[in-house]
Amino acid sequence: MASRLRLTILGAAALAAGGAAPRGPVDADSRAWWALTAALSNDAMQGRDTGSPGHERAARMVAARLAAAGVRPAGENGGFFQRIPLEETAVTAARFSVDGKPLVFLDQFTVVPDGALPAALSARVAYRGYCARGALGDVRGKLVVCHATRKPGLTTAAEREAAVLNAGAAGLVSIADPGFTREPPRWPYAYARSVDIAGTAPPPDPFPRLTLNADALRLLLPGVDAAVLIRKGAAGEPLPALDGGLARLGFATASRRLTSPNVVGVLPGTDPKLADQAIVLSAHLDGYGRGRAVKGDAIYNGTLDDAAYVALLVRLAERRRGRGFARPVIFAAWTGEEKGLLGSRWFVAHPTRPLSKIAGVINLDQLRPIFPLKLLTVHARTDTTLGEDASAVAAARGIAVQDDPEPERGLLRRTDHWPFIQAGVPGVNFVFGYTPGSRSEGIYRGWYRTGYHKPQDDLKQPMDWQAAADFNRFFYALVERVAGQPAAPAWKKGSKLRPAS
Repeated sequence: MASRLRLTILGAAALAAGGAAPRGPVDADSRAWWALTAALSNDAMQGRDTGSPGHERAARMVAARLAAAGVRPAGENGGFFQRIPLEETAVTAARFSVDGKPLVFLDQFTVVPDGALPAALSARVAYRGYCARGALGDVRGKLVVCHATRKPGLTTAAEREAAVLNAGAAGLVSIADPGFTREPPRWPYAYARSVDIAGTAPPPDPFPRLTLNADALRLLLPGVDAAVLIRKGAAGEPLPALDGGLARLGFATASRRLTSPNVVGVLPGTDPKLADQAIVLSAHLDGYGRGRAVKGDAIYNGTLDDAAYVALLVRLAERRRGRGFARPVIFAAWTGEEKGLLGSRWFVAHPTRPLSKIAGVINLDQLRPIFPLKLLTVHARTDTTLGEDASAVAAARGIAVQDDPEPERGLLRRTDHWPFIQAGVPGVNFVFGYTPGSRSEGIYRGWYRTGYHKPQDDLKQPMDWQAAADFNRFFYALVERVAGQPAAPAWKKGSKLRPAS
């Protein structure tokens, strides 16, 4: 606990002070990159939510800049856009009280959006620890509260839900686990809204699935020391079965259809023999948009997540000035990443260039240039030759590489190279690494508490400008190597990620 506290304090202090890094971009290329980042993530873009006017404006800006740099359209109908049909369900209002004491929507609880959620529901609270099958007792018609503890050997989310449903409960409340310090719960939630590719949404389901802020458990269990339960639940210790007060819930929802575009362009290759070995360079254009205000700010700008790295794709194109690499290079700015990798999933299912003619994907996401770049996590590093390429380019710049040290977070599957990997296309993605217990870890952990999916991920946040420039140069060199060398990216023998033929 003391170690985590030191990291939190250190991270907050370093973020506030900005360390000893330069006060602004360190060279002309970085200044141009940051200027475009600012254009894509200032408040006028309203956070670029999927399907929003702000996202449309940002997509047009990216397409125009790519065209001016000599990149050719590679979307649909001879243009840069590949438009995706979507369906949205939003919870427009939610009530949740226990014994007449209300909880605050998005601050103390949220709910999985579903158009069939009940307008009114009353049920007794049944606290059942980790909600293992066979340990629930009679919870028919009750609102069951479970610890969403992410510890090996305890129930998984799927196991808890199955047990509660099979027991005939009226609803499920999962306590967001404060003990998962790798990526702690983030309150408030921006909104309760889901977006799916049209025709893929699950069937309507009236069963409410809520997430609870651990600090609010006391309201569900009057007269119980909820802090002790939270501490024990976070640690995976044995927990009692308790009955709480009378809960009253009600929800209002709205649904709509919308579309949102991927931006896709191609810089043709110069070697005809490599024309069927295109390399995809990608980042996601969408952000969270507008949501619950934090410190008076309701615009979730998404500057580092991921406007800065869409801007880096454009900067690479502008540096080339229409000059191709040996292989074709596809520039892709995806939509809907924050809603479930929708843009990249749609492209893989409906490619504007056959997947058989795409040799690899280099994706840019999860990058936080807020401390020195000395160590780089390379996703799927040992699975494809792209990992070897990244390692060689990093070594030439004095950057060490590592495999993902936190696989329990599932970062590999949470970004847009994953649909390509599932389809058999070699892919790679990067995260700034750190030595455990270091100042850099403190900064990283602090950002995930105060910046990730928050309005504070904006243009005013502290940056390590040298680290930003170092990664940008690493990326330029990696693309030069992968798109120019004789051998195409390939899977390594024994890779567990490679799909079965």
